Amino acid sequence: QVQLVESGGGLVQPGGSLRLSCAASGSIVRLNAMGWYRQAPGEQRELVATITNGGRTNYADSVKGRFTISRDSAKTVYLQMNSLKPEDTAVYYCNVKAGSWSQYDYWGQGTQVTVSS
Repeated sequence: QVQLVESGGGLVQPGGSLRLSCAASGSIVRLNAMGWYRQAPGEQRELVATITNGGRTNYADSVKGRFTISRDSAKTVYLQMNSLKPEDTAVYYCNVKAGSWSQYDYWGQGTQVTVSS
């Protein structure tokens, strides 16, 4: 079974940095992309950043220039978050899109990121 395990969340001060990690395990047929989404209380889940198997990246406008997504050969995706703002506070979820027509969508359990003084 496919499993995504996230780590790296926590409490940081505004302007601080965090590095989130997500390790994917199990049999993933045609991994097309990995990414990070976040959901604040009372709000819908939104895309933060994605990276394709070819290394192309996409970022939400709200995080461009501050966040960096990357992958390694071990099917681990990272999210380097710099210059964090209180509005970045949310539960961050790792996502994998897989399958010949991206018919499979896998999600991690989420990790809390809180930006506060």
